[in-house]
Amino acid sequence: MFVKCRDSALSGCPDTPSRGRTGRAGGAGGAGAAAPRDARDLAKALADQIERLLRLGHMRWYAIRPEHGLRFDRRRMVIWYAAFAIYAGAVTICSGGGADGAWGVWATIGYALAAIVATRSRGYAAPLLTALVVALLAPTAWLTLRAPATADVTVVAMSAHLLVRTGSPYLPAGRLANWQLYNPYLPAMALFGLPKALGLPGLIGDPRLWLTLASAVLLAAAFWMVAPRRDSRCRDCLSVAAWCGVFAVASPVLALPLAVGITDPPVIALMCFALACAARYRVTRSPWLPVVAGLAIGFASAMKFTAWPALAVLAALFAARDGVRVAGRFVGASILTTAVMIAACAPGLLAKPAGLLQNVVLYPLGMTQHKTPAASPMPGHLLASIGEAGHVAAIGLLIAAALVIAGSLVVRPPADVAAATRRLAIALAVMFILAPATRFGYFSYPVALLGWLAMTSQAGSSAGHDWPAVAPATAQAVPVQAVNGVQRVRQGSGPGEPLRRAMRYLLPEWGTVARIRHRRKARKDPLTQ
Repeated sequence: MFVKCRDSALSGCPDTPSRGRTGRAGGAGGAGAAAPRDARDLAKALADQIERLLRLGHMRWYAIRPEHGLRFDRRRMVIWYAAFAIYAGAVTICSGGGADGAWGVWATIGYALAAIVATRSRGYAAPLLTALVVALLAPTAWLTLRAPATADVTVVAMSAHLLVRTGSPYLPAGRLANWQLYNPYLPAMALFGLPKALGLPGLIGDPRLWLTLASAVLLAAAFWMVAPRRDSRCRDCLSVAAWCGVFAVASPVLALPLAVGITDPPVIALMCFALACAARYRVTRSPWLPVVAGLAIGFASAMKFTAWPALAVLAALFAARDGVRVAGRFVGASILTTAVMIAACAPGLLAKPAGLLQNVVLYPLGMTQHKTPAASPMPGHLLASIGEAGHVAAIGLLIAAALVIAGSLVVRPPADVAAATRRLAIALAVMFILAPATRFGYFSYPVALLGWLAMTSQAGSSAGHDWPAVAPATAQAVPVQAVNGVQRVRQGSGPGEPLRRAMRYLLPEWGTVARIRHRRKARKDPLTQ
């Protein structure tokens, strides 16, 4: 029955009799037992309907096919959750207690249970929900209700209180008595502290709840944006997008920051959503998608400086792949959104802009009286700790690296969304390595971006997006006759394609703007399609 129902689960498996009907076929009933028989028939019909709904719900997650965009199967899920459990155990041992250690205890149990459940369950819902509840929701509630607020949560809540009272989320320079009073975030981050500032109690008013909800919704929307059958409104693709969002938000890359109140996950989710919009634009050519991507990057840029490299990378992608006008729409929407959000979330800055400079620029660079506690032993921090000359040298190296990355975007712009994602991850990693004040936790940005790329590469290939593996692995270069009689070659992904891709990436002269334009012209030629 199970095998027979698998392919017809969505249709209710009409060709398979239910257990209730087969078990009581041929039952006798007399005229005197009409009323009890009617009651038994009603109960049996109700039980059959409940069994059918449960079977459909089970089949819906068991019979997911790769064409709906799911990148991992049950074996991969077991391996990933086992690796997550090992990482959470290492966090528990190395953190030395505190909020990170509490999350590590919960997450080690949760990921181990999820791995065990994945080996026993035929569907995806049970292990994903186990990881979500035990590794994210439970430690978040525990830390919110039983532990003191972390520094990040305190800063977000304090900025929201200041915004409500004074119209600015920043204290003036004269009132910054210690490092805990600084607010290194841009004004839009204070929105996550507004529920607590408006009087909502306990878990409902805690910024961690709203950070988690925003991250989960945005990640699910990003996966739905690159779903292979989104245009046909495939319900299975929508379901897979939701479950991929659950897997991403419950992974340790995002679960640990969300549980302790670190504000990076919503920014990461907005970046992924903007990249998904850029991938979808290749298929639909909707003029609104670059604007939507600009809105996402603009909102993220109004929260943290770490989103600003995404603006440059995506602008280079749109300009090289789709033209200057599309890039102009994206950049205009991003800048306008950032300006509007900053003005709306900090109207008091118009009268006293020095607070923004003191909190957001000078404090992260270590140029204030009170130093930031972000002091992971990275090259930039080690150089800055030598003295004043070393600090200036670290800032100079950071600026030089930013100029080199910007120059590479002009000389060798990313040709597709996958290349843009890798370029953004590299740029952020270089920035975190050379920053005078940095933390290991900042590397959740490149890790999350590469993880999102790995999960969505199959979905993008199925939908026709510009991911690397658009052609099958066995496809060879196909000769096509051009207009002038010159034989062109349609690029495939044969045995030598990885080496050619690596050489094109390493040699700048193979990745110039002229080559990108030549590819655009070749795509427009109907004889090369």
